[in-house]
Amino acid sequence: MTHGEVDGQRLVALLRTGLDAVADPTFDRFAALVRSVLDVPVALVSLVDTDRQFFPGAAGLGQPWAASRETPLSHSFCRHVVDSGRPLIVTDARVDPRVRDNPAIDDLGVIGYAGMPLHDAEGRVLGSLCAIDHEPRKWTERETALLADLAAACSDTLRARIASYSSERRRQAASDGEDQAQTIAERARLLLRASVALGGAATSEQVVETVRSLVIGTIDPAYVGLSWLQTGGNIRLVSGRLLPPHLATRWERYGPQVRTPSGLAAAGGRPVVLPDLDAVAEQTPDALGTFAEMRWQSAVSVPLPGAGGPIGALTFCWREPYSPSEAEQAVLTALAGYVAQALLRASAFDDRRNAAEMMQKALLSPLPQPGHVRLAARYLPASRSDLVGGDWYDAVCLDGDRMAVIIGDVAGHGVTVAATMGHYRSMLRTLLVDRYDYPSALLERFERAVRVLGLDGIATVLVAYLTAEPGGGHTLTWSSAGHVPPTVVLPDGTVTQLPTGGPLLGGLRGVTRRTHTRRLPPGSRLVLFTDGLIETRTCPLDDGIDCLHRILRENPGAGLDELADLMMEIIPAPQREDDASLLLIDTEPSRRHYPADGSP
Repeated sequence: MTHGEVDGQRLVALLRTGLDAVADPTFDRFAALVRSVLDVPVALVSLVDTDRQFFPGAAGLGQPWAASRETPLSHSFCRHVVDSGRPLIVTDARVDPRVRDNPAIDDLGVIGYAGMPLHDAEGRVLGSLCAIDHEPRKWTERETALLADLAAACSDTLRARIASYSSERRRQAASDGEDQAQTIAERARLLLRASVALGGAATSEQVVETVRSLVIGTIDPAYVGLSWLQTGGNIRLVSGRLLPPHLATRWERYGPQVRTPSGLAAAGGRPVVLPDLDAVAEQTPDALGTFAEMRWQSAVSVPLPGAGGPIGALTFCWREPYSPSEAEQAVLTALAGYVAQALLRASAFDDRRNAAEMMQKALLSPLPQPGHVRLAARYLPASRSDLVGGDWYDAVCLDGDRMAVIIGDVAGHGVTVAATMGHYRSMLRTLLVDRYDYPSALLERFERAVRVLGLDGIATVLVAYLTAEPGGGHTLTWSSAGHVPPTVVLPDGTVTQLPTGGPLLGGLRGVTRRTHTRRLPPGSRLVLFTDGLIETRTCPLDDGIDCLHRILRENPGAGLDELADLMMEIIPAPQREDDASLLLIDTEPSRRHYPADGSP
């Protein structure tokens, strides 16, 4: 048996005492007797847990420890007794190499110490009965013999409590069987709710949360676990965030040789029922330490069915013994079927979402940062299932003084529209670097290319050149195909909207487009956006533009990223009906309030 298994069984026995950091009259009397017989200022019945020692019996303990009845293990002399299984006798803790660095010397005044092991029926050391002096103390043989006799009597009392605790739990389990019929009916209704609720779970985390909410008031487990069965028989935990971090890390992924409830159910394809800690120790010894630490006493794990065999396991753990009937097991097995379907849907959604995110990132390349302007951008799709859409922004440095900026919107949502957007974006980039044209001529060339290639996506788009002038400032030239006109903020804070553009792309043939020109003084700010940023069926376009302009006027010294975040909230995410893109440009950003190092 491994050290971990032994320690796990010790913690199980400790749990079965029913004791905690609360005064127990019987063990307080043991402590008082030790204090009186050995004439020491402090005596304790100390039980050692995973990360603390606690005192169901104490006499003479000072504050704040007398109130809390526990200390961290860093202050524990008794853990040496537990680790070694032998008495610990210390004359002067300040010079004893075993304990001289223990903070209890200063915090609790532990100088002289004598501790005797407290055993359960199988000989496991649960803690110690200890005598403490605030001065150096040379313990006599008679004193240690008396302490050992008292420790033996205290151990007998602990063993009696463990036996009584187990007997009471068995009696309670039998009594609970009288309500079996009503319980089965309630859990059958659970399946009806599960068939509806799990149908709306789109991610693995949502599946876990849905199952947890479903079982509240019915089987009421302390923990709901979901695990995937991976290639090679490895198990990956899906519900790790419901565990303490160190346990989540420990069980994040493990091999088929590790015996756990989830591992057995997934590998064997049949339910694993562990009605009490004895069953846990016998069938899944590798999980026993975790059960003890989490104070679980029973578990049921059922396989998650897939087309080619189990795909994982659904596990429930309780803090009391629990043995489901055959009818209850059937309910849990049926629930696992619903969960498996939901997990498979969530997995497919996760794959689709990851692919969509990669696609969108590829289509929205990083913005350049030429010396004469500063840029910031945002994008958010309307479709939460696809996470991609037809909006895009782009910026291309053509030479040292000229930069082209584009913002566009292909009608529709989803992956198909995003693919059309990708074609349009690539074509416009190619036309931009092929040769210089007026923006209107560039749009006309683009429309001809779209028709020749047979692309049919309806879109709005704005193409602009921003050219730095030798004397300062910039010249903006642009042409719009039905796109929302840009907004300019002048250095004095004046907010203006540029002229509207011509017909959208794909709507009419033979359209003559117009190039506009506007000089921007040094320190101007240019805002390009799509209509999804500011418009819904209940929020008209003009109202949205007024809101955007108000944000610009009320935040004259704000950086681009701060402004971008404010503008993305004009239409809250739950109310957004269309994709939203935003491109912000500051000319001569040193005129704005940026740090000296140039960071945003």
